[in-house]
Amino acid sequence: MSQDAVQPSAPAPQPNAPSSASPEHQEHQGFWMMMLGSMGVVYGDIGTSPLYALKTALAHMKSDGVVESEVIGIVSLLIWALFIVVTLKYVSFLMRADNKGEGGTLSLMALARKSLGRGSKIIFLLGVTGAALFAGDAVITPAISVLSAVEGLKTASPAFDPFVLPIAVVILVGLFVVQSSGTARVASFFGPIMVVFFGLLAFLGLSHISDAPRILNAFDPRYGLSFLFGHGATGFVTLGLVFLAVTGAEALYGDMGHFGRKPIQVAWLCFVLPSLICNYLGQGALVLKDPEAVKDPFYLMAPEWALIPFVVLATSATIIASQAVITGAFSLARQAIQLGLLPRLEIQHTSASTEGQIYVPRVNKTLLIGVLLLVFLFRSSDNLANAYGIAVTGTMVVDTCLAFFVVWKMWRWPLWLTIPVIGFFLTVDMSFLIANLIKLLEGAWVPLTMGAFAMVIMWTWVRGTDLLHKKTQRDSIPTTDLIRMLEKSKPHRVSGTAVFLTGDPNVAPSALMHNLKHNKVVHERVVIMNIVTESIPRVAEANRFEIEKLSEDFLRVTLHFGFMESPRVPAAMALMRKAGYKFDIMTTSFFLGKRTLKTSPASGMPQWQDKLFVTLSKQSANATDFFSIPSDRVVELGAQVTI
Repeated sequence: MSQDAVQPSAPAPQPNAPSSASPEHQEHQGFWMMMLGSMGVVYGDIGTSPLYALKTALAHMKSDGVVESEVIGIVSLLIWALFIVVTLKYVSFLMRADNKGEGGTLSLMALARKSLGRGSKIIFLLGVTGAALFAGDAVITPAISVLSAVEGLKTASPAFDPFVLPIAVVILVGLFVVQSSGTARVASFFGPIMVVFFGLLAFLGLSHISDAPRILNAFDPRYGLSFLFGHGATGFVTLGLVFLAVTGAEALYGDMGHFGRKPIQVAWLCFVLPSLICNYLGQGALVLKDPEAVKDPFYLMAPEWALIPFVVLATSATIIASQAVITGAFSLARQAIQLGLLPRLEIQHTSASTEGQIYVPRVNKTLLIGVLLLVFLFRSSDNLANAYGIAVTGTMVVDTCLAFFVVWKMWRWPLWLTIPVIGFFLTVDMSFLIANLIKLLEGAWVPLTMGAFAMVIMWTWVRGTDLLHKKTQRDSIPTTDLIRMLEKSKPHRVSGTAVFLTGDPNVAPSALMHNLKHNKVVHERVVIMNIVTESIPRVAEANRFEIEKLSEDFLRVTLHFGFMESPRVPAAMALMRKAGYKFDIMTTSFFLGKRTLKTSPASGMPQWQDKLFVTLSKQSANATDFFSIPSDRVVELGAQVTI
């Protein structure tokens, strides 16, 4: 209850007029803020597709002049691609398959493995493949988006040509720097810009539909199918260009944890989708009325006096398109860490209300380096254009395959219903994938190469971790067995308390074993401590810790922290003192096991993979800093371990 509610002088709220402090009002206000935020982050990529999708598709037609059936057919394919791929598959269907609020390929993989059993290698391989392809797209999208935006300056004046690359680099660096302020702040800045942009898309489109009302025939899918199957190879190649209209759909699903399912769905159905459809129809009608407009139907829809402001707004929107895949990459990284595909990286939570709003510094830095390398390597958006789309189509195919197992096993749909539904989506996805593979040698190899590199990293970490775990299990003993052994051997006891941090409280920590082996002593009080991060912002102090007495001098302690809290071990121990457990931080030593990995010819992995695994293991966050333990109270017992 709020403080105002218990003060006698506070005026009572009027009937049917909710107080500004009421949970219902706050929830309602939060929903609209999330929806606004999704406009600026989730739909940045797909929202800028009208700039080039229809123009590029029409440019590939070999007909002399503009053919009405071709224009209506291509617009029909664009509209139905939005209906089927985005609205039907992702917004209405796959967004129901969330893993504790998180979406994306790895969430689907986790659900599929849960439904079939964790031992399914096919499911694991599909998930890793999809995640790797999305990683490739996360690098190429900011590069091509910002380059295409800045290259618009050359239209105003060729004098800007030498400054395109430097300006693009400055914008990219600035975009990645602001990520540390959190998704919510970035979205609050980008959201209003995209609302204005989508509003103008709809207004300009509606104002031009009357130029050729017959463009409304594009709602009939027969026009699109007639074009696709009536133009042979040209129709199939054009299908790959039509796919440009739906790039960003996977980011929409992957960003679900940042804003929630409903805000994203409402924003799409009520605002984004109608705006895109109206704009494509308006562009098509303009081309039918004035065939000369085919060279750039998007900008030519605007009045001449408004052209420059519209170019500036569109340029801003194109830069914003990078945000969707950046935030999607953060979600992907966190899920990969949770699933054991990557080492433990530092993850900063940037919102107390939404768990999915996170910032991963190392991923942000890696993306920036990759994006800048692409900018300097290809130097123009035209050179990168052929690489755009292949990674997204591959990820969509993986999503559909994983969805089959989730729908069949977890949702318990009968096979007679699952097969045709998933088969329909898979047919659409495979058509787009094959159409994009035609561009393999023209640039599509870029995201595929990056995806392959990401797969090697994840495969190496999983394989190395498994081998290391098996080796550790062979050398460790259960905690209860160790306690019984100590009661019999009675080693030398020293005053004070020793805290041993461990990820598995049921197994004797390696630091404890090394302390016994080398120092041959045991402290008067021994605490085996495990730290658990809960899926809520903050844990009440009353629920901060659990204590289990294993013997007269051994305690097993589990500390619980919310995802928005810094896991400060000394502060938690202060609460334990208040509850009657005597801990003096100045007489307490924290023992951490630090393993130095060494390669071994008998590891079971090639030498190059051994070296890569050792390099990855060095990227893990420092436990002393992560848990806010005073550095002068920490004892690190290192050991060299061969893989």
